Amino acid sequence: MVHLTIIGFAIIFLATTAGSALVYFFKRDIPKRTNAIILGFAAGVMIAASVWSLLIPSIETAENSFGVWSWVPAAVGFLLGGLFLVLLDHVLPHFHIGTGHEEGPHVKVHKSTRLFLAVTIHNIPEGLAVGLAFGAASVSGEPGAYYAALGLAIGMAIQNFPEGAAIALPMKVATRNKHKAFLFGMGSGAVEPLAAIAGYILASEVAVLHPWMLGFAAGAMIFVVAEDLIPDSNINEYPHSGTWGVMLGFVLMMVLDVALG
Repeated sequence: MVHLTIIGFAIIFLATTAGSALVYFFKRDIPKRTNAIILGFAAGVMIAASVWSLLIPSIETAENSFGVWSWVPAAVGFLLGGLFLVLLDHVLPHFHIGTGHEEGPHVKVHKSTRLFLAVTIHNIPEGLAVGLAFGAASVSGEPGAYYAALGLAIGMAIQNFPEGAAIALPMKVATRNKHKAFLFGMGSGAVEPLAAIAGYILASEVAVLHPWMLGFAAGAMIFVVAEDLIPDSNINEYPHSGTWGVMLGFVLMMVLDVALG
């Protein structure tokens, strides 16, 4: 089943790269309504993945050790995941694409770099979640666990494709160079397989931390949804478009998890 792990780690990066390549085919930025659908869809995928692929497995994994308190690792890990993103927000200079709100230390960093860091930050929990899923599968050795992890990777990859375009196209405006925009978009996705490797090692080598790390990844992903994806989608301006994007993304990820899990 090693080949499934390699495929899972690769597709989350390749999907972002493919989406970034759209910068060569589109002359203008993504229309606001389309952007609302894309980011809403990404939010829906991440919400469903957090529930079915992370929080529920976290609670189930902890049942043998914690009994009726099996929710503790999921709850504590969830909050720690959010706190981790808060820490990154304070130490890395970046700004939110939709709102233009700047966060992090006030240092002289080019706008394109801030934009790159903003996307890279919220790609970390996605890669971590995929790595944790495959790491847990390697411990159990069950084919079903590997297919469930692959389903999570596919879901992340599907939402990474439009996300790649969503970073590369604004980056082209910021850098005035489509080649640089593509490289920035591809680079923002490179952190995912790296985070996936870290998650895999943690889940496979330190099994006792597994339920805690699943909750951690879920908390980090929900934090990204609440702080970045929903506000940046301008869902208040296009409520039906953005909301249906969330609904479709949620259903797709739910179906993938149930069908492959």
